[in-house]
Amino acid sequence: MDRKLALRDEILMSVEKPARYIGGEFNSVMKDPDSVAVRFAFCFPDVYEIGMSHLGIQILYDMLNSMEDVWCERVYSPWVDLDGILRREQIPLFALESQDPVKGFDFLGITLQYEMCYTNILQVLDLSQIPLLASRRGEDCPIVIGGGPCAYNPEPLADFFDLFYIGEGETQYRELLDLYKACRAEGTGRREFLRQAARLPGIYAPGFYEVSYKEDGTIAAFRPMEEGLPATVRKEVVMDVTDACYPRKPIVPFMKVTQDRVVLEIQRGCIRGCRFCQAGQIYRPVRERSLEMLKSCALEMLHNTGHEEISLSSLSSSDYSHLPGLVNFLIEECSRNHTNISLPSLRIDAFSLDVMGKVQDVKKSSLTFAPEAGSQRLRNVINKGLTEEDILKGAAQAFAGGWTRVKLYFMLGLPTETEDDIRGIAELSNQIAATFFETVPKEKRTNGKVQIVASTSFFVPKPFTPFQWASQCTRKEFLEKAYFTRKTIAEQLNQKSIKYNWHEADASVMEGVLARGDRRLGQVILKVYEKGGFYDAWGEYYQNERWLEAIEECGLSVDFYTHRERSLDEILPWDFIDCGVTKEYLIREWEKAKREEISENCKASCQNCGAASFGGGVCLEPKIGKTRGCVNPPLETGEGVSL
Repeated sequence: MDRKLALRDEILMSVEKPARYIGGEFNSVMKDPDSVAVRFAFCFPDVYEIGMSHLGIQILYDMLNSMEDVWCERVYSPWVDLDGILRREQIPLFALESQDPVKGFDFLGITLQYEMCYTNILQVLDLSQIPLLASRRGEDCPIVIGGGPCAYNPEPLADFFDLFYIGEGETQYRELLDLYKACRAEGTGRREFLRQAARLPGIYAPGFYEVSYKEDGTIAAFRPMEEGLPATVRKEVVMDVTDACYPRKPIVPFMKVTQDRVVLEIQRGCIRGCRFCQAGQIYRPVRERSLEMLKSCALEMLHNTGHEEISLSSLSSSDYSHLPGLVNFLIEECSRNHTNISLPSLRIDAFSLDVMGKVQDVKKSSLTFAPEAGSQRLRNVINKGLTEEDILKGAAQAFAGGWTRVKLYFMLGLPTETEDDIRGIAELSNQIAATFFETVPKEKRTNGKVQIVASTSFFVPKPFTPFQWASQCTRKEFLEKAYFTRKTIAEQLNQKSIKYNWHEADASVMEGVLARGDRRLGQVILKVYEKGGFYDAWGEYYQNERWLEAIEECGLSVDFYTHRERSLDEILPWDFIDCGVTKEYLIREWEKAKREEISENCKASCQNCGAASFGGGVCLEPKIGKTRGCVNPPLETGEGVSL
């Protein structure tokens, strides 16, 4: 098909990184628009480099394009320079593959990965010339559907979406698209299609549900407005991940992106049960891909992309049953063509360090530990399943193996936190530095001094975690904790070997507002956007005053959404969703956290969370007795090796 770029040469020459907007990348899918029945634009509401690194969109892009009657294309948020040009010249936002305006598509799917990207969703709708409010869209507008982890509390975005897909996208899109085709063939209007779609498993149509509130601002009732609509929406889950769709020919960008490598998802879910971690709850049960599938997939993806690095994707890679077999296979294969291997989320143990010793350029990278809390007491509260002995032993093994740089990740503001817990961050960092000097003799310190980089983020309670009822710290409290951390690090004997970083407090508080917010926040998001707010996930563009003004103008309160502890009988905005783990289980874990009690991991002892109701995964495996805790870093690791 003939393909004309949506942007003139002079526009492309005037913006930063024009490769973001031209499409045509290797392995991108082109189809004849006249040969398909449904056109689907998939959007990641952030800049191209971030969106292109997201595995979920790659999987759904591959799945939808495997359907003969569907053409799925991509769209990302234009950077601020092009945003101004599109508005000034009234050029509608376009999909990369065809360069056609998004407004002409049948569906606009938007992945919801991070609350601070919510204003970018309005940017995408606005630039696409689609009415921001779902209630104002006509028959000529795409069906706007959202999915992803933030869809587990869709209510702050309810005004802007026609549908939400709750759960994993591989299961219901075929049925949804077939329903759309049938309704169109019958001349059924937009609203009737949405009404019928709301009856499909995992699909939530917010326009057919109503919320009422008590005088104190909490929810009085949440109910469907029509007979026959489900009162509870149960998440969709792919139980056989081995035979599920997986992209063997991922798109290769023309420019460097955040994750510029082949990504191999080895399993879904996590056995660990950290009480702060939403992903560890909503992606249950744990399901593993077969070793043979991963081997063949890895070779095909490397061959089809030319990438020089492969990374294993998992919430906890060390818990994958066939990890030694997979890693040894990759080492053997990748050594032949000098391909790097990135292995995040590994435990620090003899196996992992032996593997790291075989991986190319390993000594140039850092090791990453995520203790999350400075004291053992607080690690028990959050159920981290990791002891100080584990950390120091792992550090000693790493230093003996030649590593000299360690990254430590902690959270400030966790439930029940005290000054002693915060002081533990400094003391643990100091002990790790001391371990280096105790482990490595002077004559063998060829790589220079040890470097300990301690980073703290601020705790944000999330839906469907045992901490969903917890209070969140205020901005002032967060900053006081960060300053105290810095002060105590400066008091340590090895403080010259320790560097301390902390995140911004303002955005963390606002993330907390949006994470546990209700429908009334839709008007706040709209006001912030109307005041010029978007790219709020980027520190240089985030303006806290804009959000505070909007919240005040809407008669709402930051403290209501963040600082108060919720009662166990309060109706939460996301209570209508069944994510697989029961409320009873979350309450048990919340109470155990208050008592500083730990829960064993899923393989050691079933905690009766409810995920067994899906009929598979680790829930149906025989229990093997107690296993050691693991050291898990964040999923997004930008450099070589993370353990």
